Amino acid sequence: MILNAFNLEGKVAIVSGCNTGLGQGMALGLAQAGCKVVGVNYTAPEETIELMNAGGHTFLNIRANLLEQDDIPTIIEKAVAEFGKIDILVNNAGIIRREDAIEFSEQNWDDVMNINSKTVFFMSQAVAKQFIAQGNGGKIINIASMLSFQGGIRVPSYTASKSAVMGITRAMANEWAKHNINVNAIAPGYMATNNTAALRADEDRNAAILERIPADRWGKPEDIAGPCVFLASDAASYINGYTVAVDGGWLAR
Repeated sequence: MILNAFNLEGKVAIVSGCNTGLGQGMALGLAQAGCKVVGVNYTAPEETIELMNAGGHTFLNIRANLLEQDDIPTIIEKAVAEFGKIDILVNNAGIIRREDAIEFSEQNWDDVMNINSKTVFFMSQAVAKQFIAQGNGGKIINIASMLSFQGGIRVPSYTASKSAVMGITRAMANEWAKHNINVNAIAPGYMATNNTAALRADEDRNAAILERIPADRWGKPEDIAGPCVFLASDAASYINGYTVAVDGGWLAR
């Protein structure tokens, strides 16, 4: 049965940045598909914990500062100690800083590049080593952006970091596919989350964005959950190094 290929029963998934928004939506989607979920967050994901408990799902939260890479070995150790293995990694944690490019500071550049691209690579490397040691392969899903394809305005480090995510997704897939490790990415379009509250509250900006989206609506966290479950499943076993745009048709316009 083809639906069996989408079943994640008994799998263990690490999802970074799942306290709200898209990360929370993907974590819940993976849990509903059968995963035990390890959340990696800087702050306590109280709402996510409540939702996981309400659904009867298994959830382990690990506090970590992903602006640096020092906590990565501990994350892997704690996940394996709790569940015995890792099957899926979703690199969702990220930040954005807005400032005119002509005035953009080195600190704003370094902070965004560190968590959005450097940590993505070294988290993936650490988990890939665990996959290889386990001998069963695994799935890595990176979160890219529309700004992996486009330049944006007033977000130079975010654009650079998300363009890097698309590139390193391809690079890692090239080297690790032989180990039965699938590395792919999801590029969300304009999503109704905490990060876009100001944009949606700006009547003119909101109207301009919706005019560009053929689906005529903002995306929701659950719109990302389905593609995430797909890429985490055996149904996507022959997809390597690809970035899936989930944007309501934004790039098509």
